[in-house]
Amino acid sequence: MKIVVSLLTGLMFGLGLIVAGMVNPAKVLGFLDITGAWDPSLVFVMVGGIGVAAAGFHFAKKQRHALLGGAMDFPSARGIDQRLVVGSLMFGVGWGIAGFCPGPAVVSVGAGSMQAMIFTAAMLLGMVIFAALNGFYRRSS
Repeated sequence: MKIVVSLLTGLMFGLGLIVAGMVNPAKVLGFLDITGAWDPSLVFVMVGGIGVAAAGFHFAKKQRHALLGGAMDFPSARGIDQRLVVGSLMFGVGWGIAGFCPGPAVVSVGAGSMQAMIFTAAMLLGMVIFAALNGFYRRSS
């Protein structure tokens, strides 16, 4: 049952990204170009996403268990540290350069976009480098 629900929610997420235009790097870059031909339509996507997520978190926090079983795990970290700031900056710079964030890139890979394949390969390489550096950092501290 979990696999079916995961598949359906993944498909719904991907369709939402396609309908919202998030898989089109030109649209994303148009949103980030605030000094040029700014395209504010992504603001509506973000506000809609925040609204849906807020309603989901509000509902989930009242539950003792996940709908499909298992424990409810919410993030416990509340502080802003150097790792969060650096990671956020790297995410934003990557988004601004390529016009993709991870979800839309994966959807675009499924559509055969070479640009998305290159982005996804670079993203996976970055994850491997982070895991190696993070492991080294933890062993040395």
